[in-house]
Amino acid sequence: MTASDAGEVLTLQRAAYVSEAIAHDDLALPPLVQTLDDLRAELADENVIGLGIRRGGRLVAAVRLRIRGRLAELGRLTVVPDLQGGGLGSRLLATIDDELPPGVDRVELFTGERSAANLRLYRRMGYVEDRRVNAGAYDLVFLSRAVGAR
Repeated sequence: MTASDAGEVLTLQRAAYVSEAIAHDDLALPPLVQTLDDLRAELADENVIGLGIRRGGRLVAAVRLRIRGRLAELGRLTVVPDLQGGGLGSRLLATIDDELPPGVDRVELFTGERSAANLRLYRRMGYVEDRRVNAGAYDLVFLSRAVGAR
């Protein structure tokens, strides 16, 4: 994905994160308040890899990776609400290692502690909890895995 996809990505992101906001009683989650200009800049950043899945021209799933040296920070894994639970998130996660530049040896992500389905998915895909960070009324759960460990 590129900066030209930002409007579609933002629409998908907002639709996908409503359930997370409700589960965590936090309507100010960063994916919900990110601006179109910020997202365009993020997708234009040479250290960001944007991946997406389209069906019939419609963007139905997306994820972004920010490369920081040997670490890839995975963020904003989103699937349109009407297709959640259908394997699109797993499909995106399974392709990540193939998209990483040489030298990246670890992938890290986080999700809210009340995101049971997300936590199950990440653990099934080989991610292991590293730590929790308090975000007010809930904890953020940080997970990681070595590249190639799926």
